[in-house]
This record gives sequence, structure tokens and C-alpha cells, in this order.
Amino acid sequence: MHAREKPHKCSICSKEFAGSYHFRIHQRTHTGEKPHRCSLCPKAFARPSVLHVHQRTHTGEKPYKCSLCPKAFAQLAHINDHSRIHMGLKLHKCCLCPKAFTHSSYLKRHQRTHAGKKPHKCSLCRKEFARSSDLHIHHKIHTGEKPYTCSLCPKAFIQSTHLRRHQIIHKGEKPCTCSVCHKVFFRSTYLQTHHRRLHSGEKTYMCSVCNKAYIYISELKVHQRTHTGEKPHKCPLCPKAFVQSSHLSRHKRKHLIVSQIHGL
Repeated sequence: MHAREKPHKCSICSKEFAGSYHFRIHQRTHTGEKPHRCSLCPKAFARPSVLHVHQRTHTGEKPYKCSLCPKAFAQLAHINDHSRIHMGLKLHKCCLCPKAFTHSSYLKRHQRTHAGKKPHKCSLCRKEFARSSDLHIHHKIHTGEKPYTCSLCPKAFIQSTHLRRHQIIHKGEKPCTCSVCHKVFFRSTYLQTHHRRLHSGEKTYMCSVCNKAYIYISELKVHQRTHTGEKPHKCPLCPKAFVQSSHLSRHKRKHLIVSQIHGL
């Protein structure tokens, strides 16, 4: 059998292609060209197939349905990852805590919580994020964009997941049931928090510096500031800054009391 001829060679990275179409698509990785624009948001893509998948975030279309549970997905890759949950396959294990993941990308994302890495920075408020997708969502706070509108009430949301969670309220559904005490919740995140707080006491979020562990990631983030010295909550009335927002609130009350005493 003859090897397939690849007459189209990239002048930048020397990669070769059999067809001119895939060659042109590849060149866009070097030029940054993204000619396929979404009509519902500012995003643009190099390939029409990626645009088609992206548009499902607006339409809510999820053509890939799991045969073992009610879940459905917009992308084939996502249902393949999901199927590993049913199979119990979590091959990608964190070396700093007991967590394991179905996909290597989930592990890499999780490891940033230990390392404190936040490579994606907002150009408007300088807030930093571990994931580019989180930065994209955060940016909508500045633009005021809420593209996901409820069909049953005037509410609108920044994320499609927030809209779906909201719609459960209209349906009166509480699909998430605790296996220990049978309490039911609107959201799986509420169920997970409930289980950790009342039943397991599991502390999955571990500090990579001192190995102290916490039930909630928010507690770990606050703790990590004791190592980094970061004090993101700044008083608008004096030069003081604080590790936690609650400490800033308590401090601001002192300014209020002083101003009341002096009749300011």
C-alpha cells in the first residue's frame, strides 16, 4: 500500500497535508484568522464546525444523550468524558490531594487550585482567573451582557447553566437527593456542599505549602494568602488592606463609629 501523498506543506512549521482544505484551516493557527463569526455574541472561530458547536451554547441544543442517565451534551467529546463516570474510570489522579479525574484537562485545571496559578487576567479590573472560560464569563459583568433569557419570566443570565438552574424553580423540581438523609436540593453543588458539611467532613482542598486541608476551596484560597501576603480587600477610606472581605467590613465599621462620634 502506498503512503498517501501530502503535497501541501506549511512554510512556517513544515506540517504536511493531503488536502487543500485542511491546509488552509491549519494556516489560520499561524495567522490567527477567524472568519466564522457567531451572530449572537462577539466570538469568532477558524473552522465552521467549531462555530456550529459553539452556537449550541446559545440554543441549548444537546444532541449527544447518555444512555445510562438523563444527561445530554453539546459535544461528542463531552459525552465520552461523561461515560467514564458511569464506568468509574478516573485515571488522572492529583499528587497533592485524593482527587481523581476522568480527563487530563480536568486534572490540570484542578492543579491550578494548589499552585495558585491564574494566568488569565481581566483587562478592566485586573482580576485573575485559572481558566480562560471563567475570564470570558467574568467579562460579561463589565459589559452587562446577559444573553440567556428565561421564557417564563423577565430574568436573564450570564451563563446558560444559570438559566437551566433557574428554570428548575419554575418546574418545582428538586432532582438532587442526599443518599444519607434524603434531603433534596435544586442544584448538585448544594447537595455536594451539604454532604461535605454534615456527613463526610471530607477535606479535599489541600495547601501545597503547609499541607493544611479544607472542606471548601474558598477557605483554601483565603488561607493561601497567609503564604503569599496578598490582601485584595482594600479600604477606600485609609491605606489598610485585608485578607478577607469580612475583615474589611469589620474595619469599615470603625470608620463609621468615628465619623458618628465626631458628627461628620
